[in-house]
Amino acid sequence: MQIKYQTNVGRRRKNNQDTVGVYENQAGIVIGIVADGMGGHQAGDTASQLAVTGLGSSWEKTALETQEDVARWLISDIQKKNKEIFEEGNNNPEKFGMGTTIVVAALLEEELLIAHVGDSRGYIVRKGLIKQLTSDHSLVNELVKTGEITSAMAQRHPKKNVLLRSVGVPGEVEVDISMVTTKPNDYVLLCSDGLSNMLSDDEMKQIILQEVSLEEKVRQLIDSANEAGGNDNITVLLIDLEGRQAGGEEE
Repeated sequence: MQIKYQTNVGRRRKNNQDTVGVYENQAGIVIGIVADGMGGHQAGDTASQLAVTGLGSSWEKTALETQEDVARWLISDIQKKNKEIFEEGNNNPEKFGMGTTIVVAALLEEELLIAHVGDSRGYIVRKGLIKQLTSDHSLVNELVKTGEITSAMAQRHPKKNVLLRSVGVPGEVEVDISMVTTKPNDYVLLCSDGLSNMLSDDEMKQIILQEVSLEEKVRQLIDSANEAGGNDNITVLLIDLEGRQAGGEEE
């Protein structure tokens, strides 16, 4: 298994409010995290950093390894980070209202657990196909699901960036959890919307399936998003599961 990641400011923003990290707990279970912060001045940076480094530091102290325990921990700890970020914003006027998306991939022995809030995404690439594992917590995605607009219309919708869920809100935030059984040679992609808004699923898949190094795949994803406009910060975390034990039935 290999993991490579990179974050880039893009072509339109002055600072990078994305944060990315990889952490391993005492049982040898690895998680990858991508967060896309929001808020004026440096507040978005602070929110995403608190989410990623806080979650990662907490994870390193655990020895969890079962699907049930890891899923329970992800929900609980993301909710803790939600409270911490909300309180930090409330206690600092310059950071008031800050928040962040988050997507976390936990690599269990034969399973992949994804936890997410917001519109940062998780994908799996298998046998030449790409599948989105997360569903955006956004106004536009809700309009697509109810049939009010099409997916093509969503790409150009003026309220495309309006989130319905984020980390840093009062009360509890609902965390979505999904699980997929992994196969040898799968790729797992986590990204901020700076990538997914610039490239289609097929464009991302074509880059990931190239016969180049994992580091080069990540670089090309970033470069291609910038060439397409680079409208936002761009963060990519790519995992090559080659050599991992197969599990479950073929899909």
